[in-house]
Amino acid sequence: MKQTAAVEPVEPVEPVEPVDASEAAPAPDPVDVRLAARLAELRAERGWSLGELAERSGVSRSTLSRAERAEISPTASLLNRLCHVYGRTMSRLLSEVEAEPALLLRAAEQDVWEDRASGFVRRSVSPPHPGLRGELVEGRLAAGADIAYDRPPVPGLEQHIWVLEGALDVTAQDVEHHLAAGDCLRLRVWGPTRFRCAGDREARYVLAVVLP
Repeated sequence: MKQTAAVEPVEPVEPVEPVDASEAAPAPDPVDVRLAARLAELRAERGWSLGELAERSGVSRSTLSRAERAEISPTASLLNRLCHVYGRTMSRLLSEVEAEPALLLRAAEQDVWEDRASGFVRRSVSPPHPGLRGELVEGRLAAGADIAYDRPPVPGLEQHIWVLEGALDVTAQDVEHHLAAGDCLRLRVWGPTRFRCAGDREARYVLAVVLP
C-alpha cells in the first residue's frame, strides 16, 4: 500500500494593510504651496493659457502645471525663466508670497529658499520693498554645485557679487571670472550667467541686486 507523505501545517499569513499613498507622500513645503498659488495668479492676471506661458518661457506645459499645483519644488533656473516673463526679480517674486516686509528684519526672520536639485541655498537678507530699488541676498553653493541662468529676470539688472567664503566662478557675457574670498564682481546682466562653486567646500557670497 502506497504511503502518503505527511504535509506540514502552514502558518496563517497575517493580512497586510494597504498603504495610504496620501500618508506615505511627504507634505509639500508651505513656501512651495504659496509660491505655486502666486505663479497661478500671475498667469491668470495676464489671461495666458499654460500653452502660451510655455511658449514665452521655454518651459514645458507639464512642468508649469505641476509647479502651479505644488507637485514639484521649482528650481532656481525655472523660477528665473518665469521671473523674466513676469518682469520680476526672484526676490520680488518670493517676497510676494510673504507678508509685507518689515523695515528691520532679524536673522531668524529672513526667508530661506533651497534649490535641492542643485545644492543652492538662498537667504533674502533684505527683501525687496515697493519704494526701494536694491536688495541683498546671501547665496550658498555646495561643493561642485553649478547653476546656469539663460537670461536675467530683468534685462540690465545691476549685480554686485561679494564672496565671503570659498571660491566662486561666475560667467557673464561669455567671460569667466574666478572669485576668491573677499573678491567682488560688479556687472549689469543682459544675457546668460553661470555660478559654479569652484572649490572643494561650500561657497558663500553676498549678492547685491539693483533694479535698472
